[in-house]
Amino acid sequence: MIKKIYLDPYIFIGISLLAMVGVLILFSASEGDTTIVFKQSIYVVLGLILFLFVSQPDPDIYRRFSPLILFGTLVLVFIAYFFGPEINGARRWIRLFGFSFQPSELLKISLPLFLASFLFDKKLPINLKQSAISIFFILACFLSVYIQPDLGTGLLIAASGFLVLFLAGLSWVFIGITIAAILIFSPFIWNNLLEPFQRDRIWTLFNPESDPYGSGWNIIQSKIAIGSGGFFGKGYGEGSQTHLNFLPETQTDFIFSVLAEEFGFIGVLLLLFLYTIVLLRTFYLAVNARDRFCRLVIGGFIFTFGFNVMINLAMVIGLIPVVGMPLPFFSRGGTSLLSIFLMFGIITSMSTHKKFIPK
Repeated sequence: MIKKIYLDPYIFIGISLLAMVGVLILFSASEGDTTIVFKQSIYVVLGLILFLFVSQPDPDIYRRFSPLILFGTLVLVFIAYFFGPEINGARRWIRLFGFSFQPSELLKISLPLFLASFLFDKKLPINLKQSAISIFFILACFLSVYIQPDLGTGLLIAASGFLVLFLAGLSWVFIGITIAAILIFSPFIWNNLLEPFQRDRIWTLFNPESDPYGSGWNIIQSKIAIGSGGFFGKGYGEGSQTHLNFLPETQTDFIFSVLAEEFGFIGVLLLLFLYTIVLLRTFYLAVNARDRFCRLVIGGFIFTFGFNVMINLAMVIGLIPVVGMPLPFFSRGGTSLLSIFLMFGIITSMSTHKKFIPK
């Protein structure tokens, strides 16, 4: 018999509203394709069930099993790379019973969990050996995703890991050395690690009009869609850029542009308000978490979620290159959506289970 259900009502209501609004926007972005919307709705329901399920265990369970969780995730990532189907030149998915599953999305959860469990009881600041071990696992996770290839997701995973390191007490000297090393090796990274299409996207950022019908097309059409929405928008389902097929990837990377065109500045403000409420609540939960492990996990997850939102919004308005980053709760895709529900379920577990100190 269940004695208590662990639930943070503010988080639950906030993410439920975001998911429901996301399905409505997806219906317009897909031009009323009921198959797509029904499938996404199923993922939302499954996500909410998953959220409730993973929020019940005590955080100590996640701490003890975090190495196994990370190892299992990496195994799935390599299975996808070596045995998964190749789609658009990438091997990121595992197909099972007619559904596609992208294991790399789970690294956004398993890596911060593992690093938090490794560092939570270490003295501040963490020493060189502890930093080196942590960076080894961060680079291993990054490279496992980079080779698929999926640079955007790989960078987000690496950044979430480094934030946990920072929160755990990474030395500022070490941070400075890392930044200097990146700057020194940036020519090598540009010439040898970035694919030609990735370099084209970076050049396009500075002058999209130089190739308006090629590499600059996506960002130009996105800006037109956002700007044409005005203050109140054109109305639900009335976006010309979307429904006349000028705007690319309306169901995934550029779904924010659909919302901005149809609901205007007011709709964008409401969306940002919902995201802000969820982020502020999770920040409050991190500050008031029961121990250092929980604070590190929630802090890493806050950054991952917030950075994901920020990157997508900056991408669609032309502030950064197009990196293929979905908008949380809105973009079409089951694995990404379920991983976000998993993330907030674990945040709920970390914040609602309290330690009782015996008298």
